[in-house]
Amino acid sequence: MGKTLAEKILSQKLGRDVSAGEIVVSPVDLAFVQDTTGPLTVREYQASGFGAIADKRRSVLFLDHAAPSPNAQLSTDHLLLRSFARDTGCVISDVGAGVCHQIVAESMARPGDIVVGADSHTVTAGAMGAFATGMGSSDVAVAFALGKTWFRVPETIKIEVKNKFQQFVTAKDLILHVIGMIGADGATYKALEFGGKTVESMSMSGRLTIANMAVEAGAKIGVFPSDQTTEKMLREMGRAEQYRSISPDKDAVYERVIEIDASELEPTVSRPHTVDNTVLAKDLKGVRIHQVFLGTCTNGRLEDFALAASILRNKKISPDTRLVVAPASKRVLLQAMDAGYMRIFIEAGGMILPPGCGACLGVHQGVLGDGEACLSTANRNFKGRMGNPNSFVYLGSPATAAATALTGMVTDPREVL
Repeated sequence: MGKTLAEKILSQKLGRDVSAGEIVVSPVDLAFVQDTTGPLTVREYQASGFGAIADKRRSVLFLDHAAPSPNAQLSTDHLLLRSFARDTGCVISDVGAGVCHQIVAESMARPGDIVVGADSHTVTAGAMGAFATGMGSSDVAVAFALGKTWFRVPETIKIEVKNKFQQFVTAKDLILHVIGMIGADGATYKALEFGGKTVESMSMSGRLTIANMAVEAGAKIGVFPSDQTTEKMLREMGRAEQYRSISPDKDAVYERVIEIDASELEPTVSRPHTVDNTVLAKDLKGVRIHQVFLGTCTNGRLEDFALAASILRNKKISPDTRLVVAPASKRVLLQAMDAGYMRIFIEAGGMILPPGCGACLGVHQGVLGDGEACLSTANRNFKGRMGNPNSFVYLGSPATAAATALTGMVTDPREVL
């Protein structure tokens, strides 16, 4: 019987055939935490009496969610993580380097890896052909110590995409459409595997966006084949030797196959307060937006900024709307500066934050006021997600965000041209 990507990656890692529904104990290739989940991991690790870290070169602490720290408690948490890194020899990614998921993609995750992180959006690395999933802080403490963890091999839902996107329709619109179609629990503990001609020609940036949001449908992993696009990214990052091709078998057995015609998709928005509460952007015309947030691990890459800049070039944002921009990593920031995108955003009236999570989770830098609404390129819009339960968060693509910043209302980007 043929194997899905999830089955194949775990089978290769374990050196034997595994199938959906089976419980396995697998080696872990990369384990990480970030500064909101890391302190609990460290305390659990210390309290459990574990010895040395199993693989200190592949155990990473990221300071990204509160970067730089906005208060004394979070600064103290940062001190704890830095101290733990010094004592154990594991890797510290300090303030200003960027969001954990972007850095994992840039410099750490490899095709066929098993990646676990104390953050639900660890699934992002699935874009590179890795089995990547979020876990609890104490589970990652065990992975740090033992270098292995257990999984139930997930059943797989195949998302087969064909044809080309319309202008200003992007991978973000595709994944919002999928989540709206199957629901926030439509893929609970399943693998979402993406394929088809559209996926074959999709950039790595687009794949990362889709994999990042697979968990918003409840998925255990969101995974793509490792192919020429993967090889190209690894080569650009100086990691060409880490490439290997991984693809599902032609006779793989799927729980369900969903076929999507990309040419029929339109700019899509998630309304408050759930990601699966989706609607076409054009149907929200007139909805007032006080802040636009462009960035995060979902859409804070160079390709995202290029698209937004193409809409904002030589224009001014609405005087009643704030534009906040957060690059996903230092590398992205430098590239965007060299390309002139940051100048375009600033001249349009925007503000640039340090590389990191920024306003995404409401810790600092972009918290909304009572009754305010934000259109964000992030991955979640739960009540209070951006720091105020009395505010409203809409989710959209970088193109929709840029168009909305210009008009001060939710706007289909095709309308501004």
